[in-house]
Amino acid sequence: QSLLTSDARIHTPYGATEAMPITTIDSQEILTETRAQSEQGYGLCVGRPVDRLDLRIIAIDDDSIADWSAVTPLAPGDVGEIVVRGDQVARHYYDNKEADQLHKIIDGDQLWHRTGDLGWIDTKGRLWFCGRKSQRLQTARGTLYTIPCESIFNNHPAVSRSALVGIGQAPDQRPVICIELDGRHTTDRGVVENELLELARGHALTRQIDTLLFHDAFPVDIRHNAKIFREKLALWAEKKLG
Repeated sequence: QSLLTSDARIHTPYGATEAMPITTIDSQEILTETRAQSEQGYGLCVGRPVDRLDLRIIAIDDDSIADWSAVTPLAPGDVGEIVVRGDQVARHYYDNKEADQLHKIIDGDQLWHRTGDLGWIDTKGRLWFCGRKSQRLQTARGTLYTIPCESIFNNHPAVSRSALVGIGQAPDQRPVICIELDGRHTTDRGVVENELLELARGHALTRQIDTLLFHDAFPVDIRHNAKIFREKLALWAEKKLG
């Protein structure tokens, strides 16, 4: 933005291979408002739905939902799965009936697409992304969502990025935070670990996270460096902790 004129606006979209775009947000809104909230664990604000696209938040369900009549819509403020319908939404997967069953919901002559992403809607109609449904943690003390929890740890200046993973089976998973350090900092790892765990104890979202592991380089999707393979990290963490 520093390279552009003062009245220039940068819009960044949120979407999926099956539906793009879904929402968009202005850079000024991020920098002046939502960024600070994201750093406090609200999730990542990805803006408002684009024109001629319907977006709903429905109750989290890992099973298929055949018909819209079986859906439980959620109220603003509640975290659930993001579902969309519109002209830019793919109606079917190619030669994959199983994927259709898991990700499509019939609503009369319309189809809703289940994104597999979790989020919530605020009072301004903005969508806040909270991570993948498959990567949420179900612990004995409740459900943890990756993006809100990781945002707390990412506030530390020595942290490049973090990844929340679960060890064990739901609903009794053990939360573990994996940390990739910023190479520009030479702070002692023991000091950083103590500071991060103290940071976790200071937030209701992260209070139950008391296990931390350092990882030199997170496994990521080669197409999207920001897309962390948390499933691989979970296996690594389990071996690391014995």
